[in-house]
Amino acid sequence: MNTALLIIDVQSALCTGEEECFDIQRVIRTINDLSTRARAADSTVILVQHEELDGSLRYNSAGWQLADGLLTAADDLRVRKTTPDAFYQTDLLSLLQAREIDRLVVCGLQTDYCVNATVRQAHALGYDVVLAADAHSTVDNGSLLAEQNIANHNNRLGRLSSAVSRIDVVPAAGIRL
Repeated sequence: MNTALLIIDVQSALCTGEEECFDIQRVIRTINDLSTRARAADSTVILVQHEELDGSLRYNSAGWQLADGLLTAADDLRVRKTTPDAFYQTDLLSLLQAREIDRLVVCGLQTDYCVNATVRQAHALGYDVVLAADAHSTVDNGSLLAEQNIANHNNRLGRLSSAVSRIDVVPAAGIRL
């Protein structure tokens, strides 16, 4: 299987200040370990960045930039998106098809928005997905603490399967790249 690591929205605005996601420094370290291993295995690494017309994720603003401490490489691919689904009106699908990718390892921010939407769409498109259980995060939402929300999504997404694809939820250290 050809694997790509999808790093979703690990951007400054979501990693500092009032929008800072839960346990973000540990999450970034875990993502960095995954991306280092992916590059060593010659897997494709794709950095996804969300953008808005206004607000903290406005294109090219300080908050839109990738987070300090996130390791990147010159040959990492980049995808800009404007909705939670990283496939919607982006070139992500064509990038994956051109590289004959059939398995995605997903990590990043935010669990209940962009990670959830992208994992579900990848599954619907027939990709085998591995969600790095300890390499995604979010914020408290008023109903659930971030930790509860992360655990809930790990549980729910890990139960999805179809005749053509599956979603596995695995701690980052146990993911083969």
